Amino acid sequence: MTDASPRRWRALALLAAAELLGMALWFSGSAVVPALAHEWNLSTGQASWLANAVQFGFVAGTLISATLNLADIITTRHLFAVSALLGALTNAFFGLYVHQVNTAIGLRFLTGVCLAGVYPPGMKLMATWFRERRGMALGVLVGALTMGKATPYLVNALGSANWRINVVFVSILAVLGGLIVLLFVSDGPYALPPATFDLAQIVKVFRNRGVRLASFGYFGHMWELYAMWIWIPVMIRASLAAQQGASTAVDSTLAEAGSFLVMGSGAIGCVVAGLIADRVGRTVVTSVAMAISGSCCLLVGFLFGGSVWPLLLVAVIWGASVVADSAQFSSCVTELGDPQYIGTALTLQMCVGFLLTTVSIELIPKVVDHVTWRYAFMILAPGPFLGVLAMLRLRGLPEAVKIAHGRR
Repeated sequence: MTDASPRRWRALALLAAAELLGMALWFSGSAVVPALAHEWNLSTGQASWLANAVQFGFVAGTLISATLNLADIITTRHLFAVSALLGALTNAFFGLYVHQVNTAIGLRFLTGVCLAGVYPPGMKLMATWFRERRGMALGVLVGALTMGKATPYLVNALGSANWRINVVFVSILAVLGGLIVLLFVSDGPYALPPATFDLAQIVKVFRNRGVRLASFGYFGHMWELYAMWIWIPVMIRASLAAQQGASTAVDSTLAEAGSFLVMGSGAIGCVVAGLIADRVGRTVVTSVAMAISGSCCLLVGFLFGGSVWPLLLVAVIWGASVVADSAQFSSCVTELGDPQYIGTALTLQMCVGFLLTTVSIELIPKVVDHVTWRYAFMILAPGPFLGVLAMLRLRGLPEAVKIAHGRR
């Protein structure tokens, strides 16, 4: 079976749709923070914890999954479907019944735990269908989940004025995503038999020098990514509020639509980066993407409070580049790691990466309090620039010839 086989493209389309729908759960809480701030009188710290709870939950879920090798010993589509359903139920409960912030934070944590069974297994399942064009395929998948994470902002812009209805609607989307994988997607021709439980894989993953450097690149990328995704909508809202003469209604709609556009642009960045990486090399593409996004960290703050259009333009470029490289780090792991435990390697890489995001997410509002939005995002720039160094180091290793069939 070649990479041009219709079955592969069908699997790609279905998995991308499922990831888009399932990962919409991620920011369903963050997207309604303005409504919650008004209704529950949230502090900045509480709003930050609502966002970070999902990150901590995902870290806990990936740590459990990696330790138990769940992504390699359980049928991938079953793990995906059950996790998506449980995440949807948890999120729906938050939308329907919760009236105070502490319970909401707990439920957002549980949603993050469930999403650990959606994101990494989806990537592993996609890798079983593609070998020659894996970077493109994973780029499409990450682009789809990026669009999924942006979806709650679009739902807010176009949907109900009642935040609870919007949250429940997102939960329904996640149920549909789980059903798509359960009923219509199977393992591809490159799938291996289920692995046996091996606790030592936790250590063995990072003994692999190539996987270790690819992971270091990923960690630098993650330092920037989620802090940007969570706080750029807040920065856009604050910038619009700082302008004179704009009505509150127009500001709200433009802020939500602009946030969706900024985050959604990452979907295009992922697909384009995947197509290029399969041709010119993954280390080159990741390095260029991180250089662009790191530069945006340094520039975007200077546009705060001015005309919204230059701010949105730079933010869209940032949104497209900040996640464009994400799938390529994962592709490197699938090509450099032990094929029998790819699911564990991907899950562990994400576990550490998402743990880092909890620090940068918490730092941004604290830095804003001291230096304003003008300079706050600058603290994210060291991540991508250190990531560039790791990927250029990986490019010089002999084992890098395994990446993209020699197009390292």
